[in-house]
Amino acid sequence: MNFDALIEALPEIIDGLEVTIAIWLAGCLFGPLLGLAIALGRQFGPRWLDRGLWAFVEVIRGTPFLVQMFLLYYGGPFIGLDLDPTPAGLLGLIVYGAAYFSEILRGGLIAVPKGHVEAALCVGLDRGQVIRRILLPEMTLLVLPACVNMWVVLLKETAILSIITVPEFTLAVTAFGSATFAFTQSAAVLALAYWGLTELTGRLGRSLEARFDRFRLV
Repeated sequence: MNFDALIEALPEIIDGLEVTIAIWLAGCLFGPLLGLAIALGRQFGPRWLDRGLWAFVEVIRGTPFLVQMFLLYYGGPFIGLDLDPTPAGLLGLIVYGAAYFSEILRGGLIAVPKGHVEAALCVGLDRGQVIRRILLPEMTLLVLPACVNMWVVLLKETAILSIITVPEFTLAVTAFGSATFAFTQSAAVLALAYWGLTELTGRLGRSLEARFDRFRLV
């Protein structure tokens, strides 16, 4: 390992790591929000909306993220969507995550016992109140482990954004490897960094599960 060259490239690598974390956190925030909107639309919307959203989810889940990014970044200008690499990567990650989160959250909505919903309706709650006070809290408890797993998936998918030249962690480290011919070492740095972030995410998820488990209905 050429430590002198690594230290010299460290500012660019740290900048790339910051970009990766920023895009990942945005995906972890806006992906579930868009996924929740899709899940609610499919569950409570008219049939035509359910069919349209189903088709969207199937297309996103049925194609590789790499192909989606190529189509968004290189094909977007043909339909008037001309984005710089970072906004394109952020949009792509959010949309990709939303499709998976929508199915996770829709499954959580379906898993809430119907008796709880019926009881809420019997005491006079309208549909909006039932969603806010019954469905969403109970759904959160049910889907939290699956959501944590999806956060990990999104973290690792950020590496693909280097293909469209997003200045993130993978691009910075591989650029260092290409400049110094330290390909094995740069790959080891990438593996260790992503493994560390994955472990931190998993520990955070387990902590959240333990914290929220006391609210679970038996």
